[in-house]
Amino acid sequence: MPAPSTKPITPYKPKKGDVYMSPKQLDHFRAILNNIKLGLSQDIDRTVHTMQDEATVFADPNDRASQESDVSLELRNRDRERKLIKKIDEMLAKIDSGDYGYCENCGVEIGLSRLEARPTATLCIDCKTLDEIREKQVAK
Repeated sequence: MPAPSTKPITPYKPKKGDVYMSPKQLDHFRAILNNIKLGLSQDIDRTVHTMQDEATVFADPNDRASQESDVSLELRNRDRERKLIKKIDEMLAKIDSGDYGYCENCGVEIGLSRLEARPTATLCIDCKTLDEIREKQVAK
């Protein structure tokens, strides 16, 4: 059985009179999120199989250290991907509940173009900008 396609989905082109987060738009973003999730799941599975296949014990300490470093980096990347899958699942739940596409802070529309660029966005651009400014001030 061939692997499911994980090719990028064509951006949604709103038509005149389209209502924001119409069923068609929600289906579009659901497809994008599921596509990303499928790709991440395949990467995780591939990593597990590769790590099992490459489980070699090197006699040379430098080779062993290099292998451990590679494994550590790979595991950090997979952990990041696992967190993204969790976020995608949260966004899919928002689609089901009718809350997807609206800012968690102020409730305004996040916007189709922003969601196309970052389908897991939870803040409108204004709230996100303010959030980043606060982060920079706290970091100083």
